[in-house]
Amino acid sequence: MEKKTPLYDTHVIAGGRMVPFAGFLLPVQYETGIIEEHNAVRKRAGLFDISHMGEILLEGPDSFASIQYLFTNDFTDLPDGGMRYSLMCNRNGGVIDDVIVYRYDINRFMVVVNASNTTSDYNWMSKNIKGDTVCTDIS
Repeated sequence: MEKKTPLYDTHVIAGGRMVPFAGFLLPVQYETGIIEEHNAVRKRAGLFDISHMGEILLEGPDSFASIQYLFTNDFTDLPDGGMRYSLMCNRNGGVIDDVIVYRYDINRFMVVVNASNTTSDYNWMSKNIKGDTVCTDIS
């Protein structure tokens, strides 16, 4: 049985056509149609419900070094409370996943990964973290 995100009822009220994805019921589109959704995002704003996605914590004195190594962006100027979209690549430069990195502080980060890749992303990060970093799947 699929899970429901905290925004499930809001999606249904807004006319979302709910379908199973990565163990959750999520909207694939709304009654207004894809073109209207596209135009609304381009002209105003859009909201993407990420509450079904994987969440991985990187904590410890070397967590910043791990973040710098694991992802393609430079996080030197990311402030506490900030977030940045990035890519996680394999050693040959191939993309493993696109992620959102949140910085709590210099020793604690949360990485939001695509729901269907949570286990494989967690395994990759766990095997490639630097020094004194603890990697925890809190999904």
